[in-house]
Amino acid sequence: MSFPGHIPCEAIMQSIADGVFTVDRDWNVTFFNRAAEHITGIPASEALGRKCWEVLRSSLCDGNCALEDCIEHSRTVSGKSIFIVRPDGTRVPVSISAAPLVGADGELIGGVETFRDLTDITLLRKEVEAAYSFEDIIGKSPALTRILAILPQIAQSEATVLITGESGTGKERIARALHNLGTRPEGPFTAVNCGALPETLLESELFGYRAGAFTDARKDKPGRFRLAENGTIFLDEIGDIPHAVQVKLLRVLQERSYEPLGAVAPETTNARIIAATNADLEERVREGGFRQDLFYRLNVARLHLPPLRERTGDIPLLINHFIRRLNTLQNKQIQGVSEDVLAILMRHHFPGNIRELENILEYAFILTGSGFIQLEHLPDSMQPAAPLGTPSSPRSRARASLQADADAPMTMEQAKCRAAHAALRRHNGKRMAACRELGITKDTLRSLLSRCPDTGE
Repeated sequence: MSFPGHIPCEAIMQSIADGVFTVDRDWNVTFFNRAAEHITGIPASEALGRKCWEVLRSSLCDGNCALEDCIEHSRTVSGKSIFIVRPDGTRVPVSISAAPLVGADGELIGGVETFRDLTDITLLRKEVEAAYSFEDIIGKSPALTRILAILPQIAQSEATVLITGESGTGKERIARALHNLGTRPEGPFTAVNCGALPETLLESELFGYRAGAFTDARKDKPGRFRLAENGTIFLDEIGDIPHAVQVKLLRVLQERSYEPLGAVAPETTNARIIAATNADLEERVREGGFRQDLFYRLNVARLHLPPLRERTGDIPLLINHFIRRLNTLQNKQIQGVSEDVLAILMRHHFPGNIRELENILEYAFILTGSGFIQLEHLPDSMQPAAPLGTPSSPRSRARASLQADADAPMTMEQAKCRAAHAALRRHNGKRMAACRELGITKDTLRSLLSRCPDTGE
């Protein structure tokens, strides 16, 4: 085993815990230390003289090679999270650093790369997440821990619950946990977005109607309170319901009865009521927009969910949770986020809270084929400022196409469709080239194209 240029530091390289290997200008492995043998499962005798991509088979070997970037641009790369594949197929998460290798005469003779095994850290993160998850609610912040501690008792009490917090903080997830932990988990869980329906439609949606109650009422329709019998009804955005419906809802809370539209006799309900709002109900009561007696009836047991910016320690746990779920839904094997991506996410303000974090990761999954989510996979609004005149890569152009007309609201499905059609146009209809740029399979692209025609945007 030899070291390029016969530099007398081989003993040092053999003694460190990080894997170290070097390549020549033709990408042949010229040095492979003992830690590299241990991490990769490949003896140095088998690695030396072979192409580096044949040995490591990393998530960057099909593009964005760190060593290639270092050698071509004479710069170093550090702390990039990837994975390598051992001969038995095991994926090993590692953090790599790379630099050009220069001989005694100053000539470029190759490159050197070090890599650190992150398996123990990855397992520890999973154990931590398991320890801080409850009914699919992820977190370890003191405010959330206090909620999770009393959640089972509140669930068993049958009391009316008011959940408050900003939009995107997970109020419906808490409501479902209360239902699942309550005395009737086998019963239905019925959710109603009270802010999305006009007054007349909301009333009939909640309480139902009888045939003949109005022109198009040809037969009886059961309301959500009837459908939630022996279960739970979740009234989201309760602060937006009009006064007329507030009066009828107050009667349900006081007497457990209501009258469907067109009915001649009241009906009773035993559904448990859980309400949620992102509004300040006390302020609305003072302004006269919300009945005080209804507020007190709803506010029997109150749970306030903190915004994500006040529980930044939960961000890594939530990232791992969403990546596992997205891997299952999209049949991918994304390992996680790189260290620089994690740093950006930890600093982000998250005005949209947990829902915003989930959308960011779902966006990144569009552009990430395998390995770790890197900086270039994040939305442009989260990209570090690039120097003027920096050439754009195919992936950055793909991001730019997704960000076109960014001022207009766009669903995630629309973003995926726009990315697919834009990539096809850039590659003159060549589907394999579009798949490689977006990091998706042919089947995924075919499914996207079948769901949305090209609008020419």
